[in-house]
Amino acid sequence: MSVKIAPFYILLAGVLWGTTGTTQAFAPENAHPIAIGAARLAAGGLFLLCMVLLAGKLDLKNWPIKNTLMASICMALYQPLFFSAVTLTGVAIGTVTAIGSAPILSGFLEWLYLKKRPTAIWWCSTFLSILGCVLLFMNKNSVHMDPIGLLMALGAGLTFAGYTLVSRDLVENYSSLSVVAVVFTLSAIFLSPFLFIFDMSWLGSVRGLTVSLHLGILATGIAYFLFSKGLVHVSSSTAVTLALAEPLTAALLGVFVLDESLNMTSWLGILLLLLGIGVLIGSSKSSERDLEPGVVQKH
Repeated sequence: MSVKIAPFYILLAGVLWGTTGTTQAFAPENAHPIAIGAARLAAGGLFLLCMVLLAGKLDLKNWPIKNTLMASICMALYQPLFFSAVTLTGVAIGTVTAIGSAPILSGFLEWLYLKKRPTAIWWCSTFLSILGCVLLFMNKNSVHMDPIGLLMALGAGLTFAGYTLVSRDLVENYSSLSVVAVVFTLSAIFLSPFLFIFDMSWLGSVRGLTVSLHLGILATGIAYFLFSKGLVHVSSSTAVTLALAEPLTAALLGVFVLDESLNMTSWLGILLLLLGIGVLIGSSKSSERDLEPGVVQKH
């Protein structure tokens, strides 16, 4: 796979993640957000496990247990941290803090762990994208600044950044399908207690089952598989910035599917998001290596 194609895998993953909010809007009223997150991982993990078994690509010989556990724990923690943050401090602040902090934290972890400084192109793109994300959500009603909610949102951003960094190391040496299958199966096991804590009767309805399958198969299984394939040729910091296509997709679906309205500030935010993502994609035309500010050499 060419390095020039890799960013589009990540963009497509972001688009699929962006359908999560719209899909949840159609979930039964008695479906708790954390319960939806647990069901999402359970369906996604099972789907990926079946796919890797059917493809015959599951080879656990010399599998790196430490990195796999770290990636699984990060993904398992992300779900309750993000949904709890949104519940405590509102959709706008919770989403902007979690999604907006992830690229910065990813760049910091990459610098600290891999000793690779992100390029000026990455800083420019990330600044434009995060500013666009902030402007995009400024028209939302909820602006409640709950300290605990903010900490949880930052924790969600950190766990996603950590997952991306560790996963990139895994996909360099193992197939992307095997990596996501193992990681998400373990993550689903870690979150399985929530399936017994919360009311899961909503899964018995057609609408509830449809929502969980969409979130599990498309927004988790296929999305993270594409994300992992892109990580083979894209640094973790760049990947997290490109994944900001998620709020962009969510906002547009809100307008065209849920009949939500956006003011001029939010449309300016969408423009900046597109510009920020375009800077990273466009940089590949001058140099394929420009797109990898912290590329890891195999060792």
